[in-house]
Amino acid sequence: MIQKLVSEIEKTIDSSSIVLSLNIQKYFGHGEEAVYLKGHVTIIDSSILEIAIFATESHGTVSIDKYRLHYMNSAGQMLFRYDNSPHHPEIDTHPHHKHTPDKIGPSNMPSIRDILNEISAIMIGTQV
Repeated sequence: MIQKLVSEIEKTIDSSSIVLSLNIQKYFGHGEEAVYLKGHVTIIDSSILEIAIFATESHGTVSIDKYRLHYMNSAGQMLFRYDNSPHHPEIDTHPHHKHTPDKIGPSNMPSIRDILNEISAIMIGTQV
């Protein structure tokens, strides 16, 4: 199931029309019951999506234990970041949350497809 998760993430990124290049390293744990994905996706406007996901499989279920999905413009300024670092207990969706340049708010972990859609919306100016 871990391999399926990795394949789905790569397939989603590879099939996106806004992706220029993908550089993701995969580190599998013993027996492929865990994976750490780390790398970046270069978008056609030279912005970057950094990805860090740690997932484990137990009893036929895959859990994403830790993640950081950090999007920045071509100048390196953060536009948004989703993560589940437990440093904002005041947020309703703790530990899951979203950073933007001016606030930190509640959010669950979005799918890679949702992230790419959000980036597309930013690129065409339908989302600030």
